[in-house]
Amino acid sequence: MDDKNTITRREFVANLAKVTAGAAILSSIPSAAHALYPNSKRRIAIVGTGHRGSGMWGKDVLQAYGDIIEIVGLCDVNKGRAETAKKLIGASCPTFTNFEEMIQTTNPETVIVTTTDGTHHTFIAKALELGCDVITEKPMTIDEDKLKIILDAQKNSKSNKIIVAHNYRYSPTRGKIKELLMQERIGRLTSVDFHWYLNVNHGADYFRRWHRLRENSGSLLNHKASHHFDLLNWWINSEPATVHAFGALEFYGKNHEYRHTNCRPCPFKEKCQFYWDMTKDKRLMDLYAANEQYDGYLRDGCVWKEDINIFDKMAEQIQYANNVQVSYSLTTYSPYEGYRIAFNGTKGRLDFWMHEKQPWPIDDFDELQITDNFGKEEYIRLPRIKTGHFGGDDSMKDKIFKNPNAPDILRQAANMREGAMAVLIGVAARKSIDTKKVISIADLSELVPQAVTPVN
Repeated sequence: MDDKNTITRREFVANLAKVTAGAAILSSIPSAAHALYPNSKRRIAIVGTGHRGSGMWGKDVLQAYGDIIEIVGLCDVNKGRAETAKKLIGASCPTFTNFEEMIQTTNPETVIVTTTDGTHHTFIAKALELGCDVITEKPMTIDEDKLKIILDAQKNSKSNKIIVAHNYRYSPTRGKIKELLMQERIGRLTSVDFHWYLNVNHGADYFRRWHRLRENSGSLLNHKASHHFDLLNWWINSEPATVHAFGALEFYGKNHEYRHTNCRPCPFKEKCQFYWDMTKDKRLMDLYAANEQYDGYLRDGCVWKEDINIFDKMAEQIQYANNVQVSYSLTTYSPYEGYRIAFNGTKGRLDFWMHEKQPWPIDDFDELQITDNFGKEEYIRLPRIKTGHFGGDDSMKDKIFKNPNAPDILRQAANMREGAMAVLIGVAARKSIDTKKVISIADLSELVPQAVTPVN
């Protein structure tokens, strides 16, 4: 290696402070944390009290920001799970099975939507109608019709806003990539190669749960890949114009010789490599198994169920409005987990291999490689943060709850339009696979793709 640029955690934090000039000063002002709600704690209601709603958005938020927020209501179609979530969160609020009743009774300022993806639009639109701001899990929704409902609701809302929780933008390493691209370190960006691998543990779990059905998740092209598409949109700083995709279900689902309803009573558990013992996780047993009587939902469903109708391998070509081309793929049964990405520019190339889970030892840092045309390579090492989506969760929640008015130099906060564009790539890809045609984003929505991503 000709040049080794190693950054310590202290140096990285110092450099990031320079990039976000002034953010630390603003956040030190007491009124900044209460900019939106100066006279009281921010009143928050959560709809969808599963693993994510009760954990990352429930217990974690209450513990970290309890001095500036209060959870005033919890809603779930499963009344037992809502009550269990209340205990897990440590909240003292009422629980509901009727969303509108919760809003009218508790009068929240902000609603956090963490239900199944196919129902997001219902709660987002109703929350806006009833005068609430919305924080929604990704994907914002799963098809163009549901997206229109959200867009129309936002138009009719006088002042309320939607924040889409695209937390991947906030990890320090991805932020560094964004910074380098903004500086045109490799010249003008022309194309991207992006390949994501879900391992046989994490990947399989999507086929156990509600995600296995298109009507719930829109397929992994929406539920999982919306993370990846949002990163691409953000890094490229443009909006997608056309999508041509390929995909199939060739590993999970009906592609097996035996199956059962779910893992716990399965007669094949001794020989099935995908057997998962849910009884070892008390939290999941309390949230899901103990409340199956209310809705019949089986958290440890069989990955070989014949009703599975989502793809387990996907690949696509994306043409952006600024002429950047992307080659993307997602595999759901890899022996290791992570992704490889390469940015090709007029002056060089930026490579990164993100190791998330693998059966071999790795160094305790992330490494970006920059190779100049007709020049030398440069290696940038960054501290690896192992918790909370590699540091993204806490930074995003700080921005949402603690420092909403802090400068956003890297434009990490995702608004409704940006959430919509991530959704539309997944919708277009699914339609392209089904029809074997190239799909134009402009044909799916009133949102016309722009060569440069519009500023908030």
